[in-house]
Amino acid sequence: MDPDTLFQTVGTMAMAGWLVLLASPFVPKLADRISGLIIPALLSIAYTGLILAFFGDAEGGFDTLDNVMKLFTSREVALAGWIHYLAFDLFIGAWEVRTGRADGMPFLLVLPCLPLTFMLGPIGLLLFLVLRNIHGYAKQR
Repeated sequence: MDPDTLFQTVGTMAMAGWLVLLASPFVPKLADRISGLIIPALLSIAYTGLILAFFGDAEGGFDTLDNVMKLFTSREVALAGWIHYLAFDLFIGAWEVRTGRADGMPFLLVLPCLPLTFMLGPIGLLLFLVLRNIHGYAKQR
């Protein structure tokens, strides 16, 4: 599959996973399986294939910022990096939904964390952790 087609495919898969998370209050087990397992696993397979096929030929490395930037001058390695984001952000979003449900958090508290996790990963995670702790503290009182 050419990189542009793969880019479109993985983007569509990830978006489907996020939409399932939004429906998770109605289909929690389905959301856990699709968004928390199946789609992240498929994205991880695509990532692994790209890394095995193209990472060895990429210039750069992890020792300096300039070398990290060189790594992403290869379209295939940049695509692998994008898939890395898609897989991990979706996995974290699914974890937020599962953890919020297990902690008895109203979905409306988890909901604003999801678009932030989708677009700005660590910021969404941070918001979820803050809200989870506030909710836990309020439950204890």
